[in-house]
Amino acid sequence: MDALSALAVAGLPPLVLAVLVLSVWQTARGLRTHRWVRPVWWFFPSFVLAAVGFFTWIIGAFSGGLDVGESCALRGIRYDDAYRAEHWREPSRWFPLHNRCNADHDLVPAFVNPTLVAVAVLLLGCVAGALAAAVIGGKKHP
Repeated sequence: MDALSALAVAGLPPLVLAVLVLSVWQTARGLRTHRWVRPVWWFFPSFVLAAVGFFTWIIGAFSGGLDVGESCALRGIRYDDAYRAEHWREPSRWFPLHNRCNADHDLVPAFVNPTLVAVAVLLLGCVAGALAAAVIGGKKHP
């Protein structure tokens, strides 16, 4: 690994964390001070939502671990090979996330899929808010 790649790997997580903290702070501050009337402000809540969605998706995607049978056994749930063979595509889908031990038990936490839908809807709301702020702000300042 060359020096530039090592620097990118080492520096990227703190940079993303710093942008996330800044975005949370700017979002909270902007709500109190009405900065949401500026289209650029909408980047901050969008970044926070994207981070929440990413981490929620990671939780759901890796909820079964590397060995699903072992994960089911650790939770005291019967692992059904026939069910998994019949529904072999289900764990590899991007959405909705499912990783079932059998027909009755899913290893993906129940909050994951609704949270992903809520994040997607709120991101669309941020785009709509930015567009509205641009249109309304453009009419106020010729």
